[in-house]
Amino acid sequence: MEAYSEFSKWYDELMEDVPYDDWFDFVRDILSKDGIDDGLVCELGAGTGNFTMRLAEAGYDMIGVDNSEEMLAEARTKMEKILDSSEENEDKKSKVSDILYLCQDMREFELYGTVRAIVSVCDSINYILEDDEIIQTFKYVNNYLDPKGLFIFDFNTEYKYREVIGDNTVAESNDDVSFIWSNYFDEDSRVNEYEVSFFVKTDDTSAEDNLYKRFVEYHYQRGYTLDEMKSFIEKAGLVFVDAYDADGFGEPTETSERIFVVAKEKGK
Repeated sequence: MEAYSEFSKWYDELMEDVPYDDWFDFVRDILSKDGIDDGLVCELGAGTGNFTMRLAEAGYDMIGVDNSEEMLAEARTKMEKILDSSEENEDKKSKVSDILYLCQDMREFELYGTVRAIVSVCDSINYILEDDEIIQTFKYVNNYLDPKGLFIFDFNTEYKYREVIGDNTVAESNDDVSFIWSNYFDEDSRVNEYEVSFFVKTDDTSAEDNLYKRFVEYHYQRGYTLDEMKSFIEKAGLVFVDAYDADGFGEPTETSERIFVVAKEKGK
């Protein structure tokens, strides 16, 4: 099954421990320090819109790019619920209603013009498995950034795949869905294969016991080092600004599992 097809329906529930609020506070602070408090911002790998909506509510005119139609459908449904709600204030509705979601591959995404910043969180960059494809993605970023615009992204490190999650299995069970998440890390390619098996409760009311349908998806992510990311940034014509360990946002170390990187357009 194609990645994020069945997963899209359960993504928010199964990823409820993702620290979106901490990431948002960090990204918003970086943007604000550079004088970017409003205007057009694009998120690559927008998924179900969790981060896109936070930035929209903060006053940015958001564009969310993702190559999964199913994930974007969930994002639009989430947006429509807010717009239809009688409990949400009009200011929030107005900000959320302006989000533009585009179904595009980040390796060749197209915008209608330049933006003040481009962000990408939750290891979306790791889904790009080849050096030249990351460089090409970063070149598109460079092309669509305003002069001196910011590019903020995170990535899972090679250390995380090799030492922390590689060849491990995680399982979780909820009322309506359970999953088994198996990891297989290849040392040579540094690609981590996720085999995700979902067991989703069916609507079959004729059975005496609950029935579950099984779905399987495969995801592939490659581990990178900070030095490699710096090289990709330079080859794409961007300027490396700084890097932060996602755990506390201090200086990255050899055992950092997720790193945030800040780069800048050098001036057109």
